[in-house]
Amino acid sequence: MENSSPPVSFPWAPFRIAPIFSERVWGIRDLHPWYNQVAKGDPLGEAWLTGDQCLVASGPHAGKTLGALFAESAESLLGKSAPCNGSPLLVKVLFVREKLSVQVHPDDRMAQKYGDPRGKTECWYVLEAEPGAQVACGLKPGVTLHEVKAGIEGGTLEASLNLLDLSPGEMVFVDAGTVHAIWPGLVIMETQQNCDLTYRMYDYGRGRELHIEKSLEATRFETRAGKIAPQALSDRVLLMDGDYFRVERIPVEGSRDSSTLREGGESSGLQYLFAAAGAGRITGAEFELLELPMGGIVAVPAASREFLIEDAGGLELMRITPRWPKGSH
Repeated sequence: MENSSPPVSFPWAPFRIAPIFSERVWGIRDLHPWYNQVAKGDPLGEAWLTGDQCLVASGPHAGKTLGALFAESAESLLGKSAPCNGSPLLVKVLFVREKLSVQVHPDDRMAQKYGDPRGKTECWYVLEAEPGAQVACGLKPGVTLHEVKAGIEGGTLEASLNLLDLSPGEMVFVDAGTVHAIWPGLVIMETQQNCDLTYRMYDYGRGRELHIEKSLEATRFETRAGKIAPQALSDRVLLMDGDYFRVERIPVEGSRDSSTLREGGESSGLQYLFAAAGAGRITGAEFELLELPMGGIVAVPAASREFLIEDAGGLELMRITPRWPKGSH
């Protein structure tokens, strides 16, 4: 009898990544239906989907950390034209029950000044939003450094913040240097540079470390942060196209060939596929079927061969790809 099982020897087929769940004082206790996780101690606030310590969960590299795989095989993952400097993006899902700290992230130059490889520019895609959910994104026009300092000392910093009302499906860009905070009632997919540098300005008396001097140094009073209007293209919706990452919503009607994922003359490079709703399947001749449940993520290496994405019910597929600023090569 002919063996119909697919071969699994090709080393750079798409692969699943297992998330890491992080406790946060502002998080929630039960991550269902997104993930089969319930807090045993402190609340859970973040699911790290592409962190360096996340484990490869399928294929010949299963059991390795993502960071180790990038260190060993950056060209196969990222492509020949990309700088081979490790994993470029950190993708998370945030579950917000209480206010996060008011904070700011450094840009590349400031991060490198203090010995870190890169800064932290990010964007937020709203997966769920309770009525009235808001974020603080930037300072109000005309706010001065003196007013920021006084707000930190007097507990009135919120009065200086620019507030945005959010609904599911919206995208917010937060470039480095933007004073910001995420407020309750939100589930957010966060895409950022692979960096976790956060300088807390104000934390509502929760006793965590503050980084006031560095946060003030990092602060920019005018940034590009704010809501990004979606751009409908012929076969996708472009949600974010920045210096460090591109985020797209990809319609899958029944099934879709992987050759259609790349837009125009886009060169081969790393892709992450995330299920923002529903579920999908990824099939190919050289790897075992990959299930893509809601909240799941699959890495598609630059060296991957073609495959098929199938809608297994209500799939809302997000495609996340790294970008390289000028001078990074």
